[in-house]
Amino acid sequence: MSFFSRSLFNTNQRLACSLTKRSLIKPSCQNQLIRSRFYATTKEEKILAKAAVGPFTFKAAALFLGVGSGLLFYFRSEKSKVEKLREQKEIERKKPESYGKPKLGGEYSLMNAETKQPFGSEDLKGKFSLIYFGFTHCPDICPEELDKMAQVVDMTKKEIGKDVLVPVFITCDPRRDTPAIVEEYVKDFHEDLIGLTGTEEEIRKVAKLFRVYVSSPPDISEGDDYLVDHSIFFYLMDPQGKFLDCYGQNSEAQAVAESFKSYYKEYNQ
Repeated sequence: MSFFSRSLFNTNQRLACSLTKRSLIKPSCQNQLIRSRFYATTKEEKILAKAAVGPFTFKAAALFLGVGSGLLFYFRSEKSKVEKLREQKEIERKKPESYGKPKLGGEYSLMNAETKQPFGSEDLKGKFSLIYFGFTHCPDICPEELDKMAQVVDMTKKEIGKDVLVPVFITCDPRRDTPAIVEEYVKDFHEDLIGLTGTEEEIRKVAKLFRVYVSSPPDISEGDDYLVDHSIFFYLMDPQGKFLDCYGQNSEAQAVAESFKSYYKEYNQ
C-alpha cells in the first residue's frame, strides 16, 4: 500500500470513529438539556403560582370568614328591609285614600233635640258618625239627602251590625229650627237619626269647624219664609272624632256604604 493510500485510510478511520462517538454522546446531552429546562420551568411555575395565590394562613382564613359572614348578614338585612317596604306599600295601596284630606271637625257641644240635653263631639266618640248640615224648611235637597243617609245606616246595620254608624243632623237655621221642630223632623227619616240645634253663635262655630258654607238672607223677620244656602255633604268621622271622608250630593247610598265598610275594616284590623 502506498503512503498516500495509507494516509487516506487512516484519516477515514479517525473520521468514522469521531462520528460514532458524537452519535453516542449526543442523545445523552439532549436528554440532560430537556430535563434541565423542565425542572427550570416547573420551578418558575411554582414560584409564580405561589406569588399569585399568596400564603393561605389561619389568619387569612379567619379574615375571609369574618368578611363573608358580615356580607351575608348585610345582604340578608337589606333583603328583609326591602321585603318589609314592599309589604308596607301593599298595605298602603289597599287602604282607602287619605292623602291631602282637610282637617275637619273638632270639639263642640250643641243641644240634643230629643233629650233637650247638651250633646256634642264627646258623645259621639267610640262610634263612627255620619254628619249632615241642613234645615227643616228645605223643600227637596235636605229630605233627599236624609233619605239617602237612612239607606246607608240600614245597609250598615244589615252587613256589619247595629249601632256601628251614628247618623247626625245639625241644623244650620237655628232661628226657626227649635228643639221641638228638629225632634219631629228627624223622626220622619230614621229612628237612629240624632237632631242637634243650638244658638246662632254655636251653630256658626260648628259650621266653621267642618268648613260648611251657610248663608241666610239679611234682615230676616219672625215668620218670614226663606231658604238657607249651605254645603251639601255627609261628613264621616271615626270613633276618635277625626275626619275620614265626605260624600257629596252625587254620591249614591251604596257607594257611601261601601266606602264606610272599607274604613270600618281598616280601623278594626
